[in-house]
Formats: sequence, structure tokens, C-alpha cells
Amino acid sequence: MPLSRNQTPAGIPQDVDGLLCLAARSMFDVLARSAEGMFVIDRSHHIVWISEGYKRFLPALGFADEREFVGKRVEDVVPNTQMLQVLETGKPVLVDLLTNKAGTFLVSRLPLRNDAGEVIGALGLVLLDHPETTMQPLITKFARLQQELEDTRRQLAAQRRPKYTIASFIGAGPAALEVKRQARRVAQTDSTVLLLGETGTGKELMAHAIHAASRRAHRPLVGVNIAAVPETLLEAEFFGVAPGAYTGAERKGRDGKFKLADGGTLFLDEIGDMPLALQSKLLRVLQEQEVEPLGSNTVLRVDVRVIAATSRDLAAMVAGGQFRADLYYRLNVLPIRVPALRERLEDIEALAEALGEDIARRSGMPQKLLSPDALEWLTQQPWPGNIRELRNTLEQVSLMSDDMQLTAGHFQGGSALPQPAPAPAPAAPAAGTAQAVAPLPELIEALERDAIRRALQATGGNRMAAARLLQISRASLYERLARWPDLEVQVSGSA
Repeated sequence: MPLSRNQTPAGIPQDVDGLLCLAARSMFDVLARSAEGMFVIDRSHHIVWISEGYKRFLPALGFADEREFVGKRVEDVVPNTQMLQVLETGKPVLVDLLTNKAGTFLVSRLPLRNDAGEVIGALGLVLLDHPETTMQPLITKFARLQQELEDTRRQLAAQRRPKYTIASFIGAGPAALEVKRQARRVAQTDSTVLLLGETGTGKELMAHAIHAASRRAHRPLVGVNIAAVPETLLEAEFFGVAPGAYTGAERKGRDGKFKLADGGTLFLDEIGDMPLALQSKLLRVLQEQEVEPLGSNTVLRVDVRVIAATSRDLAAMVAGGQFRADLYYRLNVLPIRVPALRERLEDIEALAEALGEDIARRSGMPQKLLSPDALEWLTQQPWPGNIRELRNTLEQVSLMSDDMQLTAGHFQGGSALPQPAPAPAPAAPAAGTAQAVAPLPELIEALERDAIRRALQATGGNRMAAARLLQISRASLYERLARWPDLEVQVSGSA
């Protein structure tokens, strides 16, 4: 006789909660028997249980037995896992393809919730361990997408390949050899490097060289000039933006520099210009190796080696409350001081030759030779702008002269260079004597000093306002004030 509406077969619970518990237990039993393997992780990402079937994948993942595997963070032992996405969103991934060194698998991922509905873990299931035999069209499409992804990654890596090696740091004098020795040594570690030195000494070149000599050389080198990025955009530049995080944000979101540099090196140029408000967030990333994009509650783990550089005195900034002491100590793990050009004048001949070759290649003109007296003149200059200033001087003279050999006269304001308007002379020079001409770099330096002094006086010593008035960047103004600290003393004394 058929069952009436209120009748149930023997053994089936009649209350809703009991039915759901029975269904859940039965479903789990079916999955446990039919799945090739299962494992469970807790809220803190740690693996707490694996099924008997899953144990056969452990050797391919690099583990001898269950004791080495259970207790580890899932992202550290299962390459390419998406279990963290399930934990963060609470949404299941019912069917997916996973490829790692253990093979290609058809997998499913389910969130685990407590009685209050909170996600407390996740269940991963390997449904098929050889899906290529029964799901050929899907596997073919998956393989094609994987290939396209790898091609894109290779192209991006090529774009972010280091431009220089340690051999690119030209010089055979004691100072140059020492800095290259230090660079080779720190390249063998993953610790943070702090490059110190005046502007134009080659700190960016050295950052590229350290990356190229490290085990991360095949991964991206991503650079950020902090002084060149507006303060309001720095956080997004570093940590990225979640999709639709704020009005005007990209619909797909945007990766930050830490994410782009994952597995490689992040070069932070002009770290002394970082705002105090952002310094604490950078410190946390350096300590925890985790970033949280703007507008997102998801924490992303990254593996990034940081190389920072500055031309400013960070220790003095710490003492003055302009730079966090804890961040300074975190950055100053492996300090390397890049020497100023005046400290390695013995390298000027080699530097001038290399710079001359590059100038000729870029301009399409024959390389100019330097006479002995020209080299002597170059070694007698103070070079406050270091190698950048040396290049500028060589390029000016090379391009403005038709002579194939450059002498000291070319650099001392001869016919090869445009002459400034002559200042009124107190008296005409005596007959038979040549009128004295000041070297062009000295004239330019005097003009810059006077302009900066006037701008600081006009703005009451406000550096940012003075930079805007001069139409130069804050970093350029800071570089010059570091060379001429007496300018600010003069301004404060006249206030």
C-alpha cells in the first residue's frame, strides 16, 4: 500500500534538521568513496586532515608521508591551489582544473561553516586524477589557456628584465671594486638592501645589478620612484586596487607593484620621500610579506625582495621625526654606500670612454676622443652631480663641437659651447692678456643656487611651494639642498 502524506519510510528522520544532517552525512560518505582524494583546511590555512586516497599524491608533491604534510599551510605545499579563495569568499568552486607537479586534476572545493554560518575551513576534493582521458575537449582548451598565460608572463618578464649587471658598474679603483664586492655578496641573500649615496652615483644601476646576480634574476624587477608619484596615489601604486574600490577605479581592478614583483625584486627609489602615513604600511608588508589591495578584505601573500635607495640622510631624518625608526632598521639590513665620483677620480677615464660610446650610439655621430689635458681637466672638477653630471658635460661638448678630439679648451668654455651673456667687467683687460672665462658647470651651479635661494625666500622656506615655483620636482629640489644646505640656513636667518 502506498505511503500516506504523513508517512515516512522506516529510519528516515521526520524533522528538517535531521533530514539535512542525514543528507550531508550521506553525501560526504559518497564523496569520500568516489573521490580520488580529499583534504580539509582550517581558517588559518593549515591542513588538518587528508583522506587515505590523497596520501598517494604526497610523493609527487615532495613529501614522504602524512606527518610532513598535515599541519602545513596549504599554499606552501599545494602549488596553484585556490582554497584560499573559498575561505575568503565562502563560495564553493564546484568544478575546476588544477595543474601542479603532481599532475592535472579535476577538483572541487567547498566551504565548511559552523552553526552560526561562519566559514571555519574548506574541503578540497580530487574528483579525477586523469581527466585528460575522459574530458579531452576541456583539457585541450585548458592547455591552450595555460600556454597563452605562460607566453604573457614571459613577455612581461622580458620587459622587466634587469638592464645592468655588476660588470656594468664601471671602474677598477679601490672604491669601485669594494662596492662591486659588496653587491655580489648581498646578491646571494634575500635580505633587504639599502643603497646610500649622492644623486647620480649609480644606485639604480646597482639595484639592477644585484637583482641580475641573484637567484631571482629570472623573475621581474619592478621599480618605483617614490618622489615621482603623487602622495595620494602611492598606496594604490604599492598595494593595488580591488575592482570598483572607489569611483573611477578600473572595473577589473589593478595589481600593485608588490604583486607585480612577486617572486622577484622591488626597487624603491628615493625611499626618503615616502610619506609617514605610508611608512607603517610598508613596514608591515616587509615584515609579513602580505599585501591588502585598496577596497579589498583579501590578504595576498607575496614573495618579494626589496632594494631601497636614497640620497638623503635617513639616520638624520629618523632623529628629526621625518622617518620611522622601525622602518629604517628594517630597510638598513644590508647597507651599501655607492661612492661619489670625486672619491674615485681614477675611474674617470674608463667612465668617460664608456659614456662617450653610449653618446655616439644614441646620437648616431662618431665617438669623440679625449686628449690627455681634457682628461686632466675632468679629474680636477668637483662633480657635485656625479656620473650624471659627467655624462651631461661630455654630451654637451661632444654634440656642440665638430672636432674629433676634445681638449681641455672645449670644456673650459671654448667655441664648442654656447657662451653666456658676459657680465659687465670692472675694467678692460690689459693688452696681451686673455679674458678669463668661468667654466660652464660653475656658471650653471651659481645660477641654480641663486634661483633656489630666491624661491625659498619667496615661499618662507616651504620646500614644496618652492619646487612648484621653480617648476622642478621635490626630489630635484631635495638633491640640490643636500648639496647646498647653507641655502636653508640663509633663508631661516633672514626670516
